[in-house]
Amino acid sequence: MTELNNQQPRRCPKLTQALAALSAIAALASLAPTAQAQDYPNKPIRLVVPFPPGGGNDTLGRIVAQRLSTALGQQVFVDNKVGAGGNLGTELVAHAKPDGYTLTLGFAPNFAITPHLGKVAYDPFKDFAPISMVAQGYQILVVNPSFAAKTLPELVAMAKAKPGTINYASGGSGSPLHLAAELFKLAAGVDIVHIPYKGSAPAAAAVVAGETEMVFGGVVASLSFIRVNRLRALAVTAPKRIEALPDTPTMAELGYPGAQASSWYGLFAPAGTPPAIIARLHREMVALGKNADHKEQLNKQGQEAVYSTPEELAQFVKAESDKWARVIKTAKIEAN
Repeated sequence: MTELNNQQPRRCPKLTQALAALSAIAALASLAPTAQAQDYPNKPIRLVVPFPPGGGNDTLGRIVAQRLSTALGQQVFVDNKVGAGGNLGTELVAHAKPDGYTLTLGFAPNFAITPHLGKVAYDPFKDFAPISMVAQGYQILVVNPSFAAKTLPELVAMAKAKPGTINYASGGSGSPLHLAAELFKLAAGVDIVHIPYKGSAPAAAAVVAGETEMVFGGVVASLSFIRVNRLRALAVTAPKRIEALPDTPTMAELGYPGAQASSWYGLFAPAGTPPAIIARLHREMVALGKNADHKEQLNKQGQEAVYSTPEELAQFVKAESDKWARVIKTAKIEAN
């Protein structure tokens, strides 16, 4: 027994060759992601916009796609995957191959709001690799010009004097306009009544017609009415005054910093996308965010061009998710 244990095992030449071949394959496999990243991109890139053509999301997506195409030297094309309020396209990207050739223009509700309103087939934190912030838009609190309150302090005073008598419109239960109003309610400590409509356009039209007193409208949609005196702007939810309405104060200026809200966009890839590809896309998004022409183009859309590190975007999404989760829970909001 002792003699057998001291003997050296004899190697089979064929086994040795097989093991060497496997080692070589493993080494090549480990280098594949690096080689792929260095060669990126070598074919067209799909940018999934989970909303219909013609809307603000689609317009921004096409602006980004066009500018990235020039920067990357490969076509970046918009693919409108519509359904379930943007969740269908978002889910598609969550489960796409993580090779950098399928990206999405992530919209605030699909990452920070909808997951708190019902079951979605993706995890906004585990299924995506953040790349950079892209843009931020804000809401304007507008009222019908015949409404007695001419300023935000007057509106708050009226709401506190007669709780439950002022109505506000929204694009539907759980919509960004609804949540912006509920955030304002919490910040100002007022009791105003929600009147949901089937979309932001009908909600704005209801205020113009005098059916409801107020709405938190999008900048572009509201400006056309403000400029012809069919709506009066009382405050914006931005951290600073916006260029389109320099005379309209922010919520924070008027004493309600907790009412700040934005409709933001970020660029995301599927989780597991090689870090070198994420880094390449991030560099291009930073350059884009600093581009003067791009900034001006987005300003015309009522949006602010921004950029961030992937880590900053991840932290921002988490903070937004936590904020809207509190609002949804406190206001007992349910999806339509």
